[in-house]
Amino acid sequence: MGALLEGLRVVELASDRAAYAGKLLGDLGADVIVVEPPGGHASRGYGPFVDDDPDPDRCLWWWHYNTSKRSVVLDLTSDDDRARFRQLAATADIVLEGEDPGWLEALGIDHPSLRAEHPELIWVSVTPFGRALADLHEPSTDLTLLAGGGAVWNCGYDDHTITPIRPSGNHAQHTASSFALLGALTAVVHRDATGAGQHVDVSMLAATNVTTEVSSVYWLFEGATLQRQTGRHASAEPTTDIQIRCADGGYVATPLGLTAASDYRAAIEWLEELGALDEHPEAFFLHMGIDRGGVTLKEVGRDAEATEIYRAGRDALEIIASKLTVAEVFVGAQQRGFACGAVYAPDEALADPHFVARGYPTPVEHPELGRTYTYPGLPFTGEMIPDSIQRAPLVGEHTKLVLDELEGGTA
Repeated sequence: MGALLEGLRVVELASDRAAYAGKLLGDLGADVIVVEPPGGHASRGYGPFVDDDPDPDRCLWWWHYNTSKRSVVLDLTSDDDRARFRQLAATADIVLEGEDPGWLEALGIDHPSLRAEHPELIWVSVTPFGRALADLHEPSTDLTLLAGGGAVWNCGYDDHTITPIRPSGNHAQHTASSFALLGALTAVVHRDATGAGQHVDVSMLAATNVTTEVSSVYWLFEGATLQRQTGRHASAEPTTDIQIRCADGGYVATPLGLTAASDYRAAIEWLEELGALDEHPEAFFLHMGIDRGGVTLKEVGRDAEATEIYRAGRDALEIIASKLTVAEVFVGAQQRGFACGAVYAPDEALADPHFVARGYPTPVEHPELGRTYTYPGLPFTGEMIPDSIQRAPLVGEHTKLVLDELEGGTA
């Protein structure tokens, strides 16, 4: 059985905006051909670089966002290379691009012209405001799109004298690329059923807005603005802190606290195992939680007894965490059925036994450097999901091969 997207060809015009969508398509088995300008795409100049050598083939940004792709260099301002691009697009199931509105149209290789020639072609655009609103386009960055979409307002600390913060890591690009991936694959299903391609028009601003959880819904229906909180969901009213410091100085997050009767029973047993039950001054509330059959989150803050029981559960977790490391609390909580997550730095996450057992840290060979590096793997697994990824291509590494395929009619 082959990879999930084996047999699917994607022609991608290299861009910051759509690179992650192309990466996921390639990692899932599609043949993704990324088209770069002479000298390579500008993102190859983003630092940091391997060994601090500012070489376009040592760019870590490019490495991450362009795994499992092939690189073809074409100068789209040239008549000959535009003709080659049109040939290449004619062999594709999907064209993926994130170009500024107007540029491809001026070159005569935009989606209306190419899809008129190939109505089965699926064209996916990832732009700041969507191609349907091209007249509203203005300069934008990942940060301004996150701010305009509302995500920045929801991120930060309980202390609102501290300004909002952005989600890190090209979040608007990731969010829009996720919608692009889903839209592209949905369009493939539609194409296979009807023979007709579609234009999937992704607005980065809209994508960030609809993924602010319930913030937009609250504003539209309640007229309420959700407020940012430290390490937890934004809310119209302050909610209970969920981060707990452990004995090694790290943190775990307990988003739901203890609610079920079995939670309180397990907390008592865990405290006893650690010889710490006597350190809990209100352990009797834990027993009340058992006798009551647990509490619900809706009761917390409204029912006095339920609130005290819930708070006692929180105090129990803090006492337990003060005796153990992050890893010990995380594993122990999972074993007892508590909702708990470890707050890890990237290197700690890759070393975590859960991630290692899942195969998330993925070795990728770089024969051009004679080294193997550890990459983050695919965000999902399954029977037809590849268990390995390929290093990003060197500048124009596959130009001759792909163009020879086109001339030979074997693409």
